[in-house]
Amino acid sequence: MTPSTRTVLWIRHRLETMTEPLVRRGEAIEYEPVDAADGLSKGVLIDDDHGAPNFAIRRFVLEPGAEVPKHTNDVEHEQYVLEGEYTVGLGDDEHEVEAGDSLLIPAGTVHWYHNEGDEPGAFICAVPNGDDEIDLLEDG
Repeated sequence: MTPSTRTVLWIRHRLETMTEPLVRRGEAIEYEPVDAADGLSKGVLIDDDHGAPNFAIRRFVLEPGAEVPKHTNDVEHEQYVLEGEYTVGLGDDEHEVEAGDSLLIPAGTVHWYHNEGDEPGAFICAVPNGDDEIDLLEDG
């Protein structure tokens, strides 16, 4: 039995797009300040540079007193709170979040963060690979 052209093309595509498994150790993650907000840092855990074909996961740390201004992004965000307690604004609503909470922030949603506590907050944020440019909004 000879494989069809469609089957051959599918197999070729799978072979060309296969990625290797990867474990990145915590000490390998470099955290950098986020320019849009004082007191916010980001570490890229896994993204397309590491072979992930679809999504990036990042870890953010929101220091006590830090504020991330109102902004939007062109891509959706799925977040999981790892530690601390802080306020997240989603559209016109405010939410107090804590470790174990999850958030869905659809593309284009106005959102912001404020940590009024004495402890850092930290969260995982998953986004589609590609540009995740932040569009800051003016208050008013």
